[in-house]
Amino acid sequence: MSLQDKTNEALKNMPDSEIDYSDIPATDREFWKTAKVVLPRPKKAISLRIDREVLDWFKAQGKGYQSRMNAVLKTYVEARKEESRTAKVS
Repeated sequence: MSLQDKTNEALKNMPDSEIDYSDIPATDREFWKTAKVVLPRPKKAISLRIDREVLDWFKAQGKGYQSRMNAVLKTYVEARKEESRTAKVS
């Protein structure tokens, strides 16, 4: 069982009385008047060659490994975009 699975199991078994909501602001009718539903953009299915050890590592983290791989790549892209913007300003 992966660490994520163990954490999810522990959270699922936690009684509501033990949940700390102190850092979450309360929402009221005013908040919901301006709330907007934002749907995720659809992903593009591709075929990609990945080193076996990289794939094995992500799969070992448990369910959702493809989404985590996408998140890592997206973070890399965003960092590179920021580097590019910073270089153009300098």
